Amino acid sequence: MIPAKFAPIIFGFILSMCMSCIVSGVSTVSSVGLADGFFGLWFAAWMKSWLVAFPVVMVIAPITRKLVGKLTAQG
Repeated sequence: MIPAKFAPIIFGFILSMCMSCIVSGVSTVSSVGLADGFFGLWFAAWMKSWLVAFPVVMVIAPITRKLVGKLTAQG
């Protein structure tokens, strides 16, 4: 098992992977449709977007947690 101290990094890794996969898929199919070579185009777009998404998630997640904490009632 992976130590719990790495949970935020693993969370960001998985979240950025899933979100960039979905968004790049939607963007690619919107741009070129299900044309020949779609999966190659989509995979290339996904890898590029994931390279951006992972560090962005790692920076934005703590800021978002703080904002959500301020916007929600503490019970």
